Amino acid sequence: MSKAEGALLRHVHVAGPLTRAALAERMGVNRSTVLALTSRLARAGLVHEHAPPANRRVGRPSLVVAPAAERVYALAFDVAVDRLTAARVALGGQVLARRAVPRPRAGADLEVVVEALASMGTELHRTAPPGSVCAGVGASYCGMIRRADGMVRYGPDLGWVDQAFGAALGARLGLGLPVTVGNEAHLGAMAEHVRGAGAGLRNLIYLHGDVGVGGGIIVGGELLDGDGGYGCELGHMLVNPYDGRVCSCGSRGCLEAEVGERALLDAAGRPADRIGRDEVRSVIADAAAGDRQAAAAVRSIGDWLGIGVATLINLFNPGLLIFGGMMSDVYLAAADRVRARIAINVLPVSRERVRLCTPVLGDDTTLAGAAELAFADLLADPLGQGALAPTA
Repeated sequence: MSKAEGALLRHVHVAGPLTRAALAERMGVNRSTVLALTSRLARAGLVHEHAPPANRRVGRPSLVVAPAAERVYALAFDVAVDRLTAARVALGGQVLARRAVPRPRAGADLEVVVEALASMGTELHRTAPPGSVCAGVGASYCGMIRRADGMVRYGPDLGWVDQAFGAALGARLGLGLPVTVGNEAHLGAMAEHVRGAGAGLRNLIYLHGDVGVGGGIIVGGELLDGDGGYGCELGHMLVNPYDGRVCSCGSRGCLEAEVGERALLDAAGRPADRIGRDEVRSVIADAAAGDRQAAAAVRSIGDWLGIGVATLINLFNPGLLIFGGMMSDVYLAAADRVRARIAINVLPVSRERVRLCTPVLGDDTTLAGAAELAFADLLADPLGQGALAPTA
C-alpha cells in the first residue's frame, strides 16, 4: 500500500488541503480506500483532517485532508554563483524560514560554501518548533552533478571539479540525513512542472541563467537527465560555430557564451569588474531608457537567445518554455527578438501552441526544486522509513 499512501500524500503536498471526495476522484479509488490511507498517514503524523468550512450544502460534508505542514519539513539549499540560500520548507511547499548570504567569486570554495550552508541550516533546524521533523535535505548547485552521491563533477564558473559537495555538507550538518544534490536547472524544471507555470503539462523546457545558462527538459512528465545525470546542458549547445565567443567550458559559440552575463555586459561596454545580476538589470534599464549601446546589446543577445530557443522548440516540441534566473530579465527585455527568431526558424506546426513565460515561482524556483528533492523519499514511501524522529 506504500505507493497508494505516497500518491495520496503527494496530492496534498502539491495541491494543498483536499476533501476525501476530491482525493477519491483524483486517485480513482473509493472513499473507504481514502479513509484507510488517510488513517495510516495521520497515525504517522504526516497528515491531519478537519471539517470543511461551513456551507449550505445538504448532507454530510467530506472531511478535508491536509499535509502536516506544522510538523514535517525539509531543509533546502541553493548554491548560485553570487549567493547562498538556505530554507526550512514545510510539507506542502511553504517556505517557513530562510537565510541567505553573498558568495564571493573566489574560485573553488567548497569549504567556505559548506561552512556557510551548514551554519544557516543548523540554525533553521535548531529553531524549528518542538516536536517537528526534518524529512530530508536537498541542495541545488550550479554545475554538473553525479546523482548517486552529490559529487559536483564540473562547475565551470568557479572551477569546481569532482568536489564531494553532498557528502561534505551532510557530514557538517550532522543530522544523520543524506544530502541529495541536483543541478539547479534540472530542479528548476521539476519545481515549475510540479507547482509552477508548467503544472499539468507533460512537455516543457526551463532555461536558467545565473552567470551562464543551464537547462532542464521535461518529456512525457519526466525529467530528461541523461545516462549519468548530466543531460540537458543547454547552455553548451552550439549556436555560433564560426566566430563565437569563448565559453567557460573551453569551446566557442555556446549558447551560454553568446547570451550569458559577460556577453551582455561586454556588448553594452561595461568594464570587466562590473558583474552580477544588478549590473545585468542596469544594462536592461539603460536600454529601456534609450541608451543606444545598451539597446543594441539587448537586441543582439535576444537574437542569439532566439536562435537557441528556436532549435530547442524544433527538437522537443514543448508546450511551454520558461526563462528563469537572469534569463527571465533578458527574455522580458528581448522578447520581440526571441519571438522573431521563433517566427523565422521554428517549424509552423511546432510553434502553433508553444508558450513562453517566466517562472511562477520567481527566483525561488531552484530552491523549491531542492525542497522537492528533499521530500522525494518521503513521498515515494511515507511509512517505509518508520517513525520520523522529532527535532530535538
